Amino acid sequence: MVAILNFVFFIAGALLSLLWWAIIISAVLSWLVAFDIINLRNRAVYQISTFLDRVTGPILRPFQRIIPPLGGVDISPIIVLLIITGVQSILLPALHRTLIGLVGGGYY
Repeated sequence: MVAILNFVFFIAGALLSLLWWAIIISAVLSWLVAFDIINLRNRAVYQISTFLDRVTGPILRPFQRIIPPLGGVDISPIIVLLIITGVQSILLPALHRTLIGLVGGGYY
């Protein structure tokens, strides 16, 4: 049972890391498009941008509704990145230790 819990928490941490990177890459890509360094007429750029928007959009949109842009800059990705980092570094380890203790896996 402990091995299964370890695996589940490993996958959860990896998925949060992937989401973290997807948000970073999406933000950088949006800046490159906004400053006309790259454009969405390039098929590869368009597909990457669309994919990242579909992955990050459902996470970012609730925060974009609550947090207004500051000086035209959307800070919701920064807030989401802070939350993801907090979940990874504080909540997941605490929950992991608690569950391991409940199933009798000893100290972790």
